[in-house]
Amino acid sequence: MLEKFERYPLTFGPTHIEKLERLSEHLGGKVQLYAKREDCNSGLAFGGNKLRKLEYIIPDAIASNADTLVSIGGVQSNHTRMIAAVAAKIGFKCRLVQESWVPHEDAVYDRVGNILLSRIMGADVQMVDEGFDIGIRQSWEDAIEDVKAKGGKPYPIPAGASVHKYGGLGYVGFAEEVRAQEEELGFKFDYIVVCTVTGSTHAGMTVGFAKDGRERKVIGIDASFTPAQTKAQVLEIARRTAELVELGRELSSDDIVLIEDYAYPVYGVPSDETKEAIRLCARLEGMITDPVYEGKSMQGMIDLVKKGYFPEGSKVLYAHLGGAPAINGYAYTFRNG
Repeated sequence: MLEKFERYPLTFGPTHIEKLERLSEHLGGKVQLYAKREDCNSGLAFGGNKLRKLEYIIPDAIASNADTLVSIGGVQSNHTRMIAAVAAKIGFKCRLVQESWVPHEDAVYDRVGNILLSRIMGADVQMVDEGFDIGIRQSWEDAIEDVKAKGGKPYPIPAGASVHKYGGLGYVGFAEEVRAQEEELGFKFDYIVVCTVTGSTHAGMTVGFAKDGRERKVIGIDASFTPAQTKAQVLEIARRTAELVELGRELSSDDIVLIEDYAYPVYGVPSDETKEAIRLCARLEGMITDPVYEGKSMQGMIDLVKKGYFPEGSKVLYAHLGGAPAINGYAYTFRNG
C-alpha cells in the first residue's frame, strides 16, 4: 500500500511481537494477549510510534529545503522528543513549543523525562502556558513565523504529526508489517488495541487493516478526554490517508472504534486504575507503560478482558507505542513503586 511513498529509515526494522504470558494468565487465561513493541523500534532517543510516522514525513522536509523542524506538544511530549532526535539525526535545527497541557504539579515535571532529552539534543524549547487541545495551536503558528523572521526555513510538523498530510502512512505500514508477522506466527490477531489522542496512529492502523476487512477490530482507547473531537479527527485523517494509499473505498464513522471510558480524570493525569495497570504490567511482564498514554490503554485492555469484551479464545495485540521517559515527570506518584 506504501510502495509509491518515499521512506527515510529511522527505525531498526519490523518491531518484535511478544506474548504477554503472565498477564494473560493473571486475567484468567481465556484471552491471549500479545504486545508489538513499538517502544523498542529505534536507537533514536528511546524510539516510539512517532518515528514510524516521521519516516514518511522527513523525505518531504528534506525536499522542501527547510533547515528547522518546528513542532508542538505538552511539557512531557513523546512527539517533541522524537522531533528533536530526528532533527539531530538529519542535521536540522529544532524549535519546540511545549504547552501546559497537563495539570500536574510534580516539582521536576518540566526538567526531566522527555523535555530533558529534547534539551540535551539541542532543541530550542519554548514553554507556553496554554491548556490542552488536539487542534492547530496559535503558539505553534507563531513559532513557525518566528523561525522565518530570524532567517530560518521552517518545516512545520503538527502535534503528534497527526494532521500532517503524510501523518497516517506510518501506521498503514504497521498493519502491513503485522500481516507479514501473522504469516510467520500462523494465526491472525482478532483485535488490535491502541491508545488514541491526536489520532494518526489509530487512523493509519484503521486504513491498513481495512485492506483485509479488520478496520473495526482496531480498538482505540481514548486518552484525550475530548473523545468527540478525537474521533472526528481520527476519521478525517483515516479518510485522507485512505485516499493517499488508494484503499478504494470510503471509511465511515462506524469504522472508527473509540472507547471513552479510561481517559479520566483528564488528559495526562493518571487515575488510580491507570497507576495500578502500570504496576501490574511492570510486575508481571517487566514492561513499562507511561501515565499519559500507554498506561491508560493498558488499563483499558485489562478492563475489557475482565468484562468479557473479547470473546474467549481471542488473540489481542497491544500496540505499545512508547513514552516511558515521561514517567520521570511522575516521580512523586511512583515514589514507592
